Amino acid sequence: MPVLEIDQRVDAKGLSCPLPIVKTAQAIKAMTSGQVLEVLASDPGSVKDFAAWSKTTGHEIVESGSDGAVFRFVIRKN
Repeated sequence: MPVLEIDQRVDAKGLSCPLPIVKTAQAIKAMTSGQVLEVLASDPGSVKDFAAWSKTTGHEIVESGSDGAVFRFVIRKN
């Protein structure tokens, strides 16, 4: 499997809902279609938030996971 090249990163650790989504939406707005954004968040609710957000916006979550305290989302802009 090829390694994804990350075009931009958002550090949303320590932020509560809805700020991780707000910061992500701001960052992805400035990107071009096909670019990849990595988001790090510490809010456990961000897992459901990002799933719902990607469904409504059409941006694809290509990777997601956590190391216990930090959730990582890799999103490709549509």
